[in-house]
Amino acid sequence: MSSESISDEIRARVESLRAQINYHNYRYYVLDAPEISDATYDRLFQELRRLEEEYPALITPDSPTQRVGADLTTTFAPITHRTPMLSLDNAFGAEELREWDQKIKRYLGMEPHSPIEYVAELKIDGLSISLTYEKGRLVTAATRGNGITGEDVTPNIRTIRAIPLALVAYAPQNAEPAVASSPSQPSLFEETAPIVSSPPSPAAGIPELIEVRGEIFLSHEEFARINAAAEQAGAPTFANPRNAAAGSVRQKDPRVTAGRNLDAFFYAVGACEGRSFESQQELLHTYRAWGLKTNPHMRVCPDIEAVLEFTQIWDTGRDSLHYDIDGVVVKVNSMAMQRELGFVSRSPRWAIAFKYPPRQAQTVVEDIVVQVGMTGALTPVAILRPIRLGGVMVSRATLHNQDEIDRKDVRIGDTVVVQRAGEVIPEIVEVILSARTGQETPFQMPSVCPACGAEVVRAEGEAVIRCPNRACPEKSRQRLLRFVSRNAMDIESLGEERIDQLLEAGLVRDAADLYSLTKEQLLPLERMGEKLAGNILAAIEQSKTRPLNRLIFALGIRHVGEHMAETLANHFGTLERLSQATAEELGSVYEVGRATAESVASFFADNDNRHMVERLIAAGVSPQAAEFAPQSDRFAGKTFVFTGTLTQLTREEAEARVKRLGGRASGSVSKSTSYLVAGENAGSKLTKAQQLGVPVLTEEQFLQMCEEET
Repeated sequence: MSSESISDEIRARVESLRAQINYHNYRYYVLDAPEISDATYDRLFQELRRLEEEYPALITPDSPTQRVGADLTTTFAPITHRTPMLSLDNAFGAEELREWDQKIKRYLGMEPHSPIEYVAELKIDGLSISLTYEKGRLVTAATRGNGITGEDVTPNIRTIRAIPLALVAYAPQNAEPAVASSPSQPSLFEETAPIVSSPPSPAAGIPELIEVRGEIFLSHEEFARINAAAEQAGAPTFANPRNAAAGSVRQKDPRVTAGRNLDAFFYAVGACEGRSFESQQELLHTYRAWGLKTNPHMRVCPDIEAVLEFTQIWDTGRDSLHYDIDGVVVKVNSMAMQRELGFVSRSPRWAIAFKYPPRQAQTVVEDIVVQVGMTGALTPVAILRPIRLGGVMVSRATLHNQDEIDRKDVRIGDTVVVQRAGEVIPEIVEVILSARTGQETPFQMPSVCPACGAEVVRAEGEAVIRCPNRACPEKSRQRLLRFVSRNAMDIESLGEERIDQLLEAGLVRDAADLYSLTKEQLLPLERMGEKLAGNILAAIEQSKTRPLNRLIFALGIRHVGEHMAETLANHFGTLERLSQATAEELGSVYEVGRATAESVASFFADNDNRHMVERLIAAGVSPQAAEFAPQSDRFAGKTFVFTGTLTQLTREEAEARVKRLGGRASGSVSKSTSYLVAGENAGSKLTKAQQLGVPVLTEEQFLQMCEEET
């Protein structure tokens, strides 16, 4: 259909939908204060997608629907930054920071005791990025590279929802946006959310061209999810969130990047035409008003001593963050002073990075064992002499693969430096060679599977070696453990010990066998009585109606973790539709990359897998709709944080209730938190909530609110 034949009403509705979606992205990602539920947002998005499919002439590059393209990137072309992305000098202690302050004053001809106003910002441990906006629209995105030339990663960056495709001059953060009620006669369209009345002009105050600089990063939770999914799939894991963020940005398939839930903060400017800034503080406030996410933890400091106080606060305070920082960046606030100070070599005189020492400790590698995963991946794990690190007792560290072991030259008996990568996963940083006695034993990955003796294989281009034996008992065991686990089918009383009993007795081979167990088969097992056998069978029966997303996750399909299982369940609706989908159909689903699509299609094309699924259905397994499909919008725009020990609900159950009522569950407290639910032994989150004035609920008050809202 030509653009001339499209009615004004349709054009207006498309523009209205885009304005609403962009506005709600701004509320969610920049202000952390959503106004509508995820379900309502999805309805807006789907309506826009439907209209653009029907009227393709209306599609624009900055439409929210155009975030994920289908084309693969085979190379990352070079991009020359209009203004170089310079590195910062480092300070590693209070005296070095004070010396830097004095150098600035000498250069400016100031008295030693004259104060300089600084802005202190948390130093995000991620991947530096430069976004170029022309007339307010994102045109290119480039990595830092060597500071002069970076790599073009535009298709991947466009998939990150925290990054706006177009800059819009929104109202100040503390101002409520003007909204209008739905038209009295929507005629062609269903109104699902308020329309932003008189949306801000994209040209208001936004320069003709600007290079926006910032950092791409991953939260601890998302990093753990990605690595858990990789381990389950037998793929290499990332050493830390920074590496994971960099690897995610440089994916050849943008849909893989889209599935990684990357985040971003922006804090600097490169080339800028048609706009100037008086201070770093003004830059940050302006970015936020344009829809660019900035870190809320910044402080304007009247002098260097106030900066040092800020660094001390966050040396311990970083434990409360859901992402990694490795220091504090200090900048002269005045842009005029910045221009006067200029640069030294490839670093600005007016900024410095105050670096925190990494949290590390020394211990001994007592052994290296090999674990076999459900996909057959063999993973070496270092057994460490237990040591407390960052408040957690550490006794194991993954070594990833033989290449990693060789690179670090880790041997059994070595004294090693260990750190918690991203405060999540312990990793061996280095071997203390001077501590070697000559008694250490080099380690070599086995040539056969330690579980079944099959000769292992290593696919070309992969660092992971695998057991190819379909009948490998450990692979079967791991698949069963996944199936009965809490986040999958949640079959109580069937833990690791019971699964081992069932396997040793030959009562089960795969998940479908669980549903044909009888009390007569269970009673002869050791320490098995009438009551326990009855509980196990009842738990198996109850699992038949678990939500579809949990069954999909339970099947142990390579590349399908909890989030991807929920995505597939929401899209296909039934196990039958999912099992019949082709790789092409799967690949067209938002967030489903090529590798995942091919893996899911291959799983259901396998005769043994199809037969197992058919047996599950024949046994009465009838999955319900996705677990967290909202049943109400009553909690729309409300964010709940839980802390301490709950007595009537588990943390997961409480968060599920919030999601079912259209709300959002978060792991950290901020000024945008609607409620903190405090159980017994509440810790630092309660203190922070009280400092920020966030309403605090008891568990009973939360439950009462849930009942009232339903």
